[in-house]
Amino acid sequence: MRGVLWLSVLALGAAQAQLADRPLMVEARVPKAPTVATGASGGVLTYEVWLTNLEQRELKWTRLEVLDARGGTLQVLADTALWRDLSRPGQGTIGMADRPRLGPQQRAVLFLRGPITGEAPRELRHRLTIVDSVGTRTLTMRPVAVAHDAVVIGPPLRGGNWYVANGPSNTSGHRRAQIPVDGVPAIAQRFAIDYVILDSAFKTFRGDSSKNESYYAEDQDALAVADGIVVATKDSIPENVPGINSRAVPITLETVGGNHVILDIGSGRFAFYAHLRPGSLRVKVGDRVRRGAVVGKVGNSGNSTEPHLHFHISDGNSPLGSEGLPYLHDQFELVGTCKAFGAGCAAQAPVTRRRLLPVDNEVIRFPK
Repeated sequence: MRGVLWLSVLALGAAQAQLADRPLMVEARVPKAPTVATGASGGVLTYEVWLTNLEQRELKWTRLEVLDARGGTLQVLADTALWRDLSRPGQGTIGMADRPRLGPQQRAVLFLRGPITGEAPRELRHRLTIVDSVGTRTLTMRPVAVAHDAVVIGPPLRGGNWYVANGPSNTSGHRRAQIPVDGVPAIAQRFAIDYVILDSAFKTFRGDSSKNESYYAEDQDALAVADGIVVATKDSIPENVPGINSRAVPITLETVGGNHVILDIGSGRFAFYAHLRPGSLRVKVGDRVRRGAVVGKVGNSGNSTEPHLHFHISDGNSPLGSEGLPYLHDQFELVGTCKAFGAGCAAQAPVTRRRLLPVDNEVIRFPK
């Protein structure tokens, strides 16, 4: 016993001597590996990097390099380019320059949306530069696989002109909506779109703005984007009076999407249609539907300010407790753009786009 004790003391002394150059006590990971999405300007990778400080001292995240499998540089973020896309969960509003400073047990989430030039990578590596009281150190994370199988789908709606509100971008409310469900944070709305119809004056309604029937989107058909099986529905939630703060029911995880339909379209993908008009659902759980079938009518139920269709695809049968996946519409026409909701809008000659993902503030038209 005396010999064992002597060896243990020696081992403890050696471990203490090595503390000065021990690895950084951080957790760095990509919670959801990216799938290549394709927009008008080419391929895009949209995903997040989490950095959690497990030290007992403050750290500062100063740089991120995104590399391909051969070490080629795909993207570099430092200073304000890094800070502006950082979030600090649970920390409230934090000045941009303070976002990369992590106290003990604090986490930063970096929202990445990187363009792809040339052939899309099969794997990503991430090199982080971190400063603490010891000095500047780098951390190379484990490789992250990149998927290339974004699903091609049909239109969720007919005709147009449909404005892509809160659409795919790196700053929309959907993109930043990281919500924990059952103890696991996820971004189900990573590629979500709120669709409203604009008229020639770029308005979403005519007449009395306090009535749902005044809005062009109200009562429009919501369509199955692919063959699938109905795995969830919600009905009977009354519509809201249009307005920023008007809600017909308290907003909970159950009511946030209002009346809705979820379709299992195969390969671990689920299409979510939210805010439908009460009593308008045309399907029930277990129904098999074909692409183009009407699943319900656009309305203004749940966490909604005016009649619109919220649409997204995710990897689970949960409106918020799943991870959002990119998708490509087989065809639509780009007919205009806006700088913001109802502002800075301009029409253009229609341009047909195929197998692409619409992006924030576009005005598009689907086949009728």
